[in-house]
Amino acid sequence: MLSAEQLSQYEAEGFVIIPGLLQPDEVTAFRDRARSDLRGAAESEGLMAKGDTEGNTTLLKMWYRADDSFYGRVARDQRLVDIARQIIGRDTYLYSHKMTMKEPRIGGAWEWHQDYGYWYQNKCLAPDMLSIWLALDDSTRANGCLQVLPRSHRLGRLDHDRVDGQTVVDAEYLAAALERFDLQYVEMDAGDALVFDCNLLHRSDANRSDGPRWGYIASYNAVDNEPFRHVREYGRYEELVPVPAGSFRDADAIPV
Repeated sequence: MLSAEQLSQYEAEGFVIIPGLLQPDEVTAFRDRARSDLRGAAESEGLMAKGDTEGNTTLLKMWYRADDSFYGRVARDQRLVDIARQIIGRDTYLYSHKMTMKEPRIGGAWEWHQDYGYWYQNKCLAPDMLSIWLALDDSTRANGCLQVLPRSHRLGRLDHDRVDGQTVVDAEYLAAALERFDLQYVEMDAGDALVFDCNLLHRSDANRSDGPRWGYIASYNAVDNEPFRHVREYGRYEELVPVPAGSFRDADAIPV
């Protein structure tokens, strides 16, 4: 659960950092398992490659269910579920979860966007949604940490366009937002969590460092905000049953 101060910051700024949400041994177990499962995975196994304008590539793996697999149990971890329910304020379910993998020197940039910019197009009627981003590596300016515009969630949903394979905020609106809000680099230690509103404007640079920058993102939605028409494989309601904190380490080796 968030403290009163953390919740106040989330509401005012559109995000809050939770230092050390995962303990060091949990980070190691999660990172080692993810590296083993996902490095070298073929496209046929559901690994996607997202390019940027400079020819760099970020790898992305998505999961659709809150199941009993290793990754499903991370999304169902009591700590994450409690935060999502506290902020959304009513019955909540897992919308989707994914791993973003920026490998050294080649991991690509993500341009400015709001998650609700495309979730709205996925037929979620209201912005009653959020994401929790878990850093599996230290996340720095050098390796492409997230950048945010604090308080930009108060703008509501902005128009988005599809540009070079990415969904990005309309350039005219972005220019106005960049004049109004100060950019903040969200540097994090491995194990830290970033909780952010679905309308918060955010982006990240390419990984120009010699080390990887991996992050796991679980996104949650209000049950009564399930897409009114399903146009994607993910986002379908499934009861969200929490599991004890850290119990993902005990999950069986279920294929990814």
